[in-house]
Amino acid sequence: MANTTIITGQYVQINQTPASVGERIIARLIDMAIIILYLLAIFSFARNVPTLPVYLACYYLITILPVLCYSLLFEVFNHGQSIGKMIMNIRVVMADGSSPTFGAYLLRWLLYLIDFTITGGLGLIFMLMTKKSQRIGDLAAGTMVIKLNDYRKIKVSLDEYSHLEANYHPVFPQAGDLSLEQINVIEKALSVDGKERYNYIGQLSGKIKELLRINTQLSDEKFLETLVKDYQYYAYVDI
Repeated sequence: MANTTIITGQYVQINQTPASVGERIIARLIDMAIIILYLLAIFSFARNVPTLPVYLACYYLITILPVLCYSLLFEVFNHGQSIGKMIMNIRVVMADGSSPTFGAYLLRWLLYLIDFTITGGLGLIFMLMTKKSQRIGDLAAGTMVIKLNDYRKIKVSLDEYSHLEANYHPVFPQAGDLSLEQINVIEKALSVDGKERYNYIGQLSGKIKELLRINTQLSDEKFLETLVKDYQYYAYVDI
């Protein structure tokens, strides 16, 4: 099964494994069983519901809405997990490992009708054929279903890249040649406080400019901050 690589803010590569088709089917069967039990309980209660329009309206409301919106409500309010997904230890996330937005949850829920109802199982075919086991709703929403153990490792993944603008363009291509150890040294220098900060950053900046043969008008601190951002950019786009 294919893995998707995520690089965290600490530049640690972690593989998130898509949930298997079998796991997703079992999770769905569990959810369907829960829905059936819920309907049986409602139908049993309905024997005592008065036939007045207002009571009937409330009855249909509490019957239809929870059934139709079951997966959407659970995934939105339970961090990407229905009861079936909880039991199977799988979860809905964005393809980059971050948490889905409400719009993403809504889109994949709306397209469930096309995935499995109208087309008679086209979504299952897509899950078998796509690298990340994504149905049509996942492809449209940019989501995927992964094993929960992997998600716990990457929960902070790309959320830590929020400081990079959507259309960020690296300034120094040489940043891609830096090692993880060198980036760690730069970050430590930028975190130094006290009187030695200015000299420490200045000396390090000078050595790096000489090493990478960079000539820039940026201040030493701004130069080092830009190098870190550029390194993150190249680490991200190389996934």
